[in-house]
Amino acid sequence: MYKTLLLLLATAISGPLTPAAHAADWPDRPIRMVVPYPPGGATDVAARLYAQHMGDFLKQTVVVENKAGAGGEVGAEAVARATPDGYTVLMGALGSLAINASLLDKQNYSFVKDFKGVSVAITMPMALAVNTSVPANSVQELIALAKSRPGKLSMGSAGNGSSQHMAGELFKQITGTDILHVPYRGSGPAVTDLLGGQIDMVIDTLPALMPQLASGKIRILGVTTAERAPALPDVKTLAEQGVQGYAVATTYALLAPTGTPPQAIEKMSMAMQKAGALAQLRDGAAKLGAKATPTSPAETDNVISNELEKWAAVVHRSATRTAKK
Repeated sequence: MYKTLLLLLATAISGPLTPAAHAADWPDRPIRMVVPYPPGGATDVAARLYAQHMGDFLKQTVVVENKAGAGGEVGAEAVARATPDGYTVLMGALGSLAINASLLDKQNYSFVKDFKGVSVAITMPMALAVNTSVPANSVQELIALAKSRPGKLSMGSAGNGSSQHMAGELFKQITGTDILHVPYRGSGPAVTDLLGGQIDMVIDTLPALMPQLASGKIRILGVTTAERAPALPDVKTLAEQGVQGYAVATTYALLAPTGTPPQAIEKMSMAMQKAGALAQLRDGAAKLGAKATPTSPAETDNVISNELEKWAAVVHRSATRTAKK
């Protein structure tokens, strides 16, 4: 009995030595920031923009690890299943995560239940671009053309269920147009075929489109965000051109597994916010046509909720729910 009491006492004393108990000393070892896509993409760039500066503020190394596969699902699941101690986090594309939450019939994790927001990293506008052979110089001219040729115009995307695909579906739903969707294996092949005239249009990120403007083979008709993009200040938004209610941005954010100590989440968020205020980081984001937009954990969770609500509605109104499994 005496030994049992000693064991219980020892357990009671050592019990608080959980991840939460170490939060006051967090971080005392390197942090792993998982990017669920290959190196070189926008999510990867966002992660690397922040990682070094976060490490400076947290006085620990932040290691970026690319864990690609299944449209981001492999890396997201790995982080969702990681020990929630603040040492494994996800730099994710919120639109893609929210779309997959509604689009996929089966997932081995729950975006809603298994993640907590830490901070938004960057917000990147997308743009509607057409091949210059398309006889439309404004969004309204394009809408009129599409309505005069139902099902004849084609819109490429980075693949079924991608953010680009769903941005196109939202455009069709709001404008009441019938445009053929052509899925590709990534933005690169889609933009290549846009340049070649094999497809008529895309909605894609500025880094995918802006380098191609000099070719004279594409024309950007509008940007998708609520405000004009600093990189294209003379290009009107879709909303300014009459597509009311259309506001789409590619948002990259840092997420932690549910159960991560609040103190660790708060420290990471503050490091993100301090990093986002640096001119060097803001300049790096601007080169992508993006904007550094770090947020508090509560604000990040609110952004996540809005993304989930928006894309669930788009998915459920479209015929694409079974297109990606």
